[in-house]
Amino acid sequence: MIGMAMSSAKLFFQGKLFKDNRKVMLHFGIGAGLGILAGVVVGQFAPIWVATAVAGGVAGFAQPFLLKQVKYA
Repeated sequence: MIGMAMSSAKLFFQGKLFKDNRKVMLHFGIGAGLGILAGVVVGQFAPIWVATAVAGGVAGFAQPFLLKQVKYA
């Protein structure tokens, strides 16, 4: 299991894991941006621990939908 993770990480950092690396990074950025936006908005009205939980939940919930169309090399 660790070998598979190490192999995937090696291919990722070499730029050979995904067919379109730009699209993958764009989708990662969109998910992170959604999480940051949700955290900042909720942080204006709620304690920081609630904002952190909401930001993590939003970013984590968005990633599977954003990365559904990603193709591996």
